[in-house]
Amino acid sequence: MIALTGWAVVEGILKAVFPILIIILMAIYSYNILVESKQIEVIKRQFTSITDDKGLLVLLLVWGFGGLLEGMAGFGTAVAIPAAILIGLGFKPMFSALVSLIGNTVATGFGAVGVPVTTLCNEVAESGSASAAQICETSAFAIIQLSPLFIILPFIILTLTDKHNLIKNLIIALWVGVISVVVQFVCGYYLGSETPAIIGSLAAIIAIITYAKVFARKSKVQDRETFTLAESLKAWSVYLFILIFILVSGALCPPVNAFLKSHLVSEVHLPVLDSTFKFGWISNAGLMLFLGATIGGLIQGLSLKRLMVILARTTVNLRKTVVTICSLIALASVMNYSGMITSIASGLVAVTGDFYPLVAPMIGAIGTFVTGSDTSSNILFAKLQAHVANQLGMTGQSTFFGMEGGQENWLVAANTTGATGGKMISPQSIAIATAACDMEGKDGEILRSAIPYALLYIVLGGLMVYFGC
Repeated sequence: MIALTGWAVVEGILKAVFPILIIILMAIYSYNILVESKQIEVIKRQFTSITDDKGLLVLLLVWGFGGLLEGMAGFGTAVAIPAAILIGLGFKPMFSALVSLIGNTVATGFGAVGVPVTTLCNEVAESGSASAAQICETSAFAIIQLSPLFIILPFIILTLTDKHNLIKNLIIALWVGVISVVVQFVCGYYLGSETPAIIGSLAAIIAIITYAKVFARKSKVQDRETFTLAESLKAWSVYLFILIFILVSGALCPPVNAFLKSHLVSEVHLPVLDSTFKFGWISNAGLMLFLGATIGGLIQGLSLKRLMVILARTTVNLRKTVVTICSLIALASVMNYSGMITSIASGLVAVTGDFYPLVAPMIGAIGTFVTGSDTSSNILFAKLQAHVANQLGMTGQSTFFGMEGGQENWLVAANTTGATGGKMISPQSIAIATAACDMEGKDGEILRSAIPYALLYIVLGGLMVYFGC
């Protein structure tokens, strides 16, 4: 038993480092390059020069840019940066904190280049490494479950900004929400978990800018700041190259993807568990993040030596995250091999029966509330959701689109659906919002203002999961 526990911990640590922690490290590294080169300030100014319409500006920052930050880096950047910009533009701290928390939800399921959903699928895969088809299907299921929120959340954000133009708010929410969900679904179903938040947020940004140019009132300021194409490309080079590398190495280019996955793959045999851990050194998203961020950093004028210093500093700053993630995944591994997850699943089935899908997202939300991370929630409860699905006999096809893999993957996807809602009120997110908005001691006030929206989010997620079974 001691040997089994020990090897379970080893397996958990291997899964934590390869590739989850590598991706997290490189995601934060890419953002820190923008801060160091000061190009993040150019990006901020570009957004604030687009429109005078407060609703569109807030939506652009917390839904569009915030979603892009979440897709590229995650881990609090999508709350801290938009909130700080809004305060700089004269919005009240409480408002800035609340709309940033509401905006940083649906994208978190695919934050930090798809780590949450990839981890979710790997946790339930029998081999410990999910197939591309399973990841694509689960990604699509999660987006379907979240689809009403793609419209409802922008409407809430717009209405919190301007309560007197509900019809206009609804039109904008429909326009931006439908575009966001369609683009994210296509990316998730055909490309996997790496790109929905990134490309979907870019599509939302384009949709908002298009609406601002065509329908919003024009600025009376004649000397509005403008940027040349070269300035824009330089500012966005980090994210641009990351996106290129992710697309080329992924499902968009099957020959490249197949080559990367079949070369430089390490295998570690775990004798007591009778399993093999595999990791591809050149096929993982962490490498693509590193290459894209480094090339972008060089274009932005940073030397290679300076970039390596940034990487080292980022690594040191993430030491607590390393311990947390390793501990959580080791715990999940021990729980799985000891039969604890199966026992918990049996108890939940006995209590809720066929109504379990209604509460499945709440399980994910609790995981995020406790850990502060969608990824960590998926680590803790992915197998639990799969076990419950099996015990309920959910092995047929899902109602939506009749996708193969059926109801088990549908219920597994429900965990990340709920986890994205729990992100809104997790202590980690509240703390980041408090710090970004300089509201020390107001954590409880921010939490109370966000709870009604989080509850609505989780309830809608539960209804979508239940009626989609």
